[in-house]
Amino acid sequence: MLTYYLIISEFGAKADGKTDLSKPFLDAWKEACASVTPSTVVIPKGTYLLSKVNLEGPCKAPIEINVQGTIQAPADPSAFKDPNWVRFYSVENFKMFGGGIFDGQGSIAYEKNTCENCEFRSKLPVNIRFDFVTNALIQDITSKDSKLFHINVFACKNITLERLKIEAPDESPNTDGIHMGKSEGVNIIASDIKTGDDCISIGDGTKNMVIKEITCGPGHGISIGSLGKFQNEEPVEGIKISNCTITNTSNGAQIKTWPGEHGGAVSEIHFEDITMNNVSSPILIDQQYCPWNKCKKNEESKVKLSNISFKNIRGTSALPEAIKFICSGSSPCQNVELADIDIKHNGAEPTTSQCLNVKPITSGK
Repeated sequence: MLTYYLIISEFGAKADGKTDLSKPFLDAWKEACASVTPSTVVIPKGTYLLSKVNLEGPCKAPIEINVQGTIQAPADPSAFKDPNWVRFYSVENFKMFGGGIFDGQGSIAYEKNTCENCEFRSKLPVNIRFDFVTNALIQDITSKDSKLFHINVFACKNITLERLKIEAPDESPNTDGIHMGKSEGVNIIASDIKTGDDCISIGDGTKNMVIKEITCGPGHGISIGSLGKFQNEEPVEGIKISNCTITNTSNGAQIKTWPGEHGGAVSEIHFEDITMNNVSSPILIDQQYCPWNKCKKNEESKVKLSNISFKNIRGTSALPEAIKFICSGSSPCQNVELADIDIKHNGAEPTTSQCLNVKPITSGK
């Protein structure tokens, strides 16, 4: 079947870095979405300014976006009244590719985004949102200097993110590389993530997920959670993270839940074949996760953790404590397995470990 191509310059787009791409992009999308034959929206090389765009389905046939150029967000955070910049909503059979760059121009936002400034943060946009997207492939795309999370995946099914480049300064706050929740069948493959927060963070309701061949760092590692902060969170289950390299991060492979707040469940989480280079906390279960001391520190976490494994994890830690398991006193971690762990401290002291409310099953080194 022939593909119908829509070049955005035909809709009035100008690659001059100042003409707003919003209307041409939306007009091209609407025409492509209404087409009964497969269609591709093409954004050629060049620099485009985009105020914001909301690209909605359902579409009548498979739809693609070939992004070759650089799309820039307004640098001033006050241009945004809600946390969206580029958003895909309710789209099926979708592909985005082409080597293009989504540049959030986040440096002004980083200076103002402090934990005291909550209202400011609530309006900062995510670079790219995928909401209720099914059967999608996102390939060879760069997300740069997002004001908040780079990519957010919510309520999606069968979506693969492959060969992505994500980059933001290591001191940029809340710039998680890829965050997801309430999604099933997400694959994140062969991607390079350098950011100021978690390289990948997995929220509640995430099931049957594969993460492999990721290079992460700087950043905060690859994280399940944080969980247990909100009521009625859905379980996280069936997550496999393998063949990754984590370098110069605060944490490596981690699971974090809030003390005292709400219940939840995390099960069948498997970290395997991971290299750690100078990671401060390479292997971490923290059920007393309490950033900015805003929690009930004296209470136990109500999130239940079970069937978790860390296998063939090697490399170096920046601090002596290579393994730290702080599980809940009211519902201790069940069936946690450690196999073939070989982590050396970069300093003079030997590596140590701490285990609270857990009896890990150990094998190998």
